[in-house]
Amino acid sequence: MKRLFKALCALSVVAMAAAPVHAEEKVINMGTISYEDVTPITGITKKVLEDSGYTVKVTTFSEWGIAYAALSKGDIQILASQIDYVTQDYWNKNKNRLEKISPVSHGLYQGVAVPKYVPVDSLEQLNDSADKFNNRIVGIEPGSGLMNEASAAVKMYGIKLNLIEGSSAAMSAALKSAVDRKEWIAVTVWEPSWMTQKYDVKFLKDPKGIFAPPQSYYWIGRKGFSAENPQARETIAGIYVPLSVITSINGEVKDGKTMDQAVKDWTDNNADLVKRWENMKKY
Repeated sequence: MKRLFKALCALSVVAMAAAPVHAEEKVINMGTISYEDVTPITGITKKVLEDSGYTVKVTTFSEWGIAYAALSKGDIQILASQIDYVTQDYWNKNKNRLEKISPVSHGLYQGVAVPKYVPVDSLEQLNDSADKFNNRIVGIEPGSGLMNEASAAVKMYGIKLNLIEGSSAAMSAALKSAVDRKEWIAVTVWEPSWMTQKYDVKFLKDPKGIFAPPQSYYWIGRKGFSAENPQARETIAGIYVPLSVITSINGEVKDGKTMDQAVKDWTDNNADLVKRWENMKKY
């Protein structure tokens, strides 16, 4: 019996050694939002993963709630997002089914800005020159995080200017028109943005701290992603995209390039950096 037991144990060890190790899935389903700050992050990460042998499928969503629902259900595996403030509600609602993978950028700031030639430096000073601003702050899409914070700022500071809802495109057109004529204008804007690169603007001081402080971008995933995809996780964790890169890529897109072409040009021009991101142990 002892011999039989030893023989069975030996066969078991051999069988375990011979059993195939589960191979990491080489297809990554990535989600994104068509916003100019996260789109370059998505594009660069996709390119690096593809260079590392992955097939990356990207699904674009119209708003964060839908994207988080898809991530929680497993329709996508990873998503770049600003979970500290901009999407905190969605993160809190779904975090038991999600995980942080790694930070990928830092410095997002949004607020009310004016051209630098306008001698107003704080939100507290807007009422003093309301007529010069045509009694309005030109906003963007209703329901956006920036507009929610701007609405709170109008209330908390007792600002008499009307916060005008609209679109990012309409706001940027109004900013261009005003700057071209050296007119006064107040707009809701964010950094990184091609607008802050193209137009010499300044954010108004916010002594009450209504607008969120500079925020980080994270790659987040459905819970278990890192354990199931260790090599992909290592690749993603090596990527860091400064705001200056995001702004520069979007400037090129504004000047006529496609996002794919702008991302390719950047990765081609920074091949040594991309190679260092990809230089890691193999699982």
